Amino acid sequence: MPVTIYDVAREAGVSMATVSRVVNGNPNVKPATRKKVLEAIERLGYRPNAVARGLASKKTTTVGVVIPDISNPFFAEVVRGIEDIARMYHYNIILSNSDKNVDKELSLINTLLEKQVDGLLFMGGEVTEQHLKIFKTATVPIVLAATKDPMQMFPSVDIDHYQAAKDAVKAFIESGHQRIALISGPLTDPLTGLARFEGYKDALKEAGIPFKEEYVRVGNYRYESGMEAMKFFLELADKPTAVFAISDEMAVGAIHAIQDKGLTVPDDIEVRGFDNIPIASMVRPLLSTVAQPQYDIGAVAMRFLTKHMNDEPITEQNVILAHELIDRNSTK
Repeated sequence: MPVTIYDVAREAGVSMATVSRVVNGNPNVKPATRKKVLEAIERLGYRPNAVARGLASKKTTTVGVVIPDISNPFFAEVVRGIEDIARMYHYNIILSNSDKNVDKELSLINTLLEKQVDGLLFMGGEVTEQHLKIFKTATVPIVLAATKDPMQMFPSVDIDHYQAAKDAVKAFIESGHQRIALISGPLTDPLTGLARFEGYKDALKEAGIPFKEEYVRVGNYRYESGMEAMKFFLELADKPTAVFAISDEMAVGAIHAIQDKGLTVPDDIEVRGFDNIPIASMVRPLLSTVAQPQYDIGAVAMRFLTKHMNDEPITEQNVILAHELIDRNSTK
């Protein structure tokens, strides 16, 4: 049988109300009595019932976190930032993986809200009308991380994906490249897929370089799709001299396809990825990329959420963090 607050009170020779005050840090307890209660708690191995405490305080000190892909190193680093700040402010997180499935996302959000979480962090997926319908009826604060809703109705922390992609392509153009290929994400994804695609197109347009459909292949952010896209480019009569992949995994796939063809990176074809996940520093040649501040996205989003949960002043609702072009050996 689990040890109860009644058992502790009997062991210490005090009332259950006194035990409750000690457990909840109430200062109105005599030092000698507090010491006696704490010793009884230690002897019996008592653990306070978090659910019961939550019912009394109307807070559970838990935060729900929905991520699209737990196996993706990018999101793992974002979650590390979330968890470090959550611990700092004495919150626990309930982590849920949606597998990029909208129906699963909606189900997980509803489940977390039913569990009476004090706040919710939703990251990395498209925010649809279905999402907004749930968010609008939620009675707890909601913050979006590594994504945003189309109308920016809800607080968010992210980078400027359009500008980041544009900067990456402009770097190729400034190096003298004219035949620049893009391994895109799904264009149905307005944030990372479409926004980065538009950044690519506009960089070409501003430089007076014609857009060519054969220089764009749509992948799914994974290694295999990057490899398949690169194989397609290598069969073109006018092969690209530079390739921008909007995920590091796809960029690594592209590098390996180039090498399998007997060509070299960057001498024959330059490659740049996106995210700056650990694999970028493991592949050979070392991968040039667009770095997202992954840890900071999580940390800032969690701090943002604590402010909303505790009614602290908010200066801005939608935070844009800086990206950075990292030049390594896959570009000249």
